[in-house]
Parts: sequence; structure tokens; C-alpha cells
Amino acid sequence: MSNFEYKTNVLLPAWIWEEAKDKDHLKKLVLKYMKKSYPDYTVKVVKNSFAICERR
Repeated sequence: MSNFEYKTNVLLPAWIWEEAKDKDHLKKLVLKYMKKSYPDYTVKVVKNSFAICERR
């Protein structure tokens, strides 16, 4: 991790979990939500309702 990257946990909204039909659909919903709401964040992993991200 360089000096300009920060790890951040983003709580994902409940509708993502409710709407997801399978794991692939969940991934698409998370990435779409993050791109729209947090454009400077890169999702590294989804764990316990959180997207663990790096922010530049």
C-alpha cells in the first residue's frame, strides 16, 4: 500500500442483499453501487455486509 491509498470499510445497503439473486448478481450490484456512490474507492473484498476498499 502506497502513501496515497487508505483502507476503508463501507457498509453496503440492505437492498443489495435482498435484490441479489446469486453471487455473481451480488458482485454486479456491489460494483455498480460503489462506482456511483464512491467513485474513488476500489473494492477489494466483501465481508459481513461491508465492502473493504482502498481509496486514492
